[in-house]
Amino acid sequence: MSTAEISAKNVGMVYRDRKGQEITALQDVSFDIEKGEFISLLGPSGCGKTTLLRIIADLLAPTSGEISIGGETPAQARKKLKYGMVFQSPVLYDWRTVRENVRLPLQIMHLSRAEQESRISEMLELVGLTSFANHYPKQLSGGMQQRVGIARALAIQPDILLMDEPFSALDEFTKEKLHNDLLHIWRKTNKTIVFVTHSIAEAVYLSDRVFVLSPHPGRLTAIEPITLTRPRTDSMRNSEQFFELVGRIRNDFEGGSI
Repeated sequence: MSTAEISAKNVGMVYRDRKGQEITALQDVSFDIEKGEFISLLGPSGCGKTTLLRIIADLLAPTSGEISIGGETPAQARKKLKYGMVFQSPVLYDWRTVRENVRLPLQIMHLSRAEQESRISEMLELVGLTSFANHYPKQLSGGMQQRVGIARALAIQPDILLMDEPFSALDEFTKEKLHNDLLHIWRKTNKTIVFVTHSIAEAVYLSDRVFVLSPHPGRLTAIEPITLTRPRTDSMRNSEQFFELVGRIRNDFEGGSI
């Protein structure tokens, strides 16, 4: 039996506020994610989605339970550069061109100049920005800036891509275009993707499975398999099956823990 790519066992997270009172962000969350899956963490604001993503990424330590990454701890996985992370904001350096923004993690890794150039060219081609390599962030649209962020995250050749509501600030037309771009990248790279969103329709369109988190405190109330065929197409957004899946997941928010 193969080891899950990401496994959570009874993960909980409790913070203390300024008055010393305990605030439970996550409670008893357990799941397994297989290699190459596209998983969405779905829930309303404040349900602990980003907290859970940061625990997976070893940016936070849970107060109870454990996360394992291919049988290793999140810290071990992070040190082996198994994660690439894309944030809600692309976090690009204004004074660096597209090419130089993608280069940054490769410089930190002390890769040879030739290897840097090879990876940068490969990633910019993958996200469709080769002709914008020498542009600065201010010369790009919001969607293009996010594609730079994705290229930078993939440049280190991670096994897992963690995405924290990367399209939430974009208009619907740009968002739908980037959904298809992301699915194309996912098919080409076969990465495991964990994608945080509060949009049910976005989660259904992108995912293999949707993990539904309850309002505060965050509990895993449902895991919904998405039965839409792949590759996904825009016409599926108007299909009866799509609306049924959206309705089923909306009903999950009224259910209890699984």
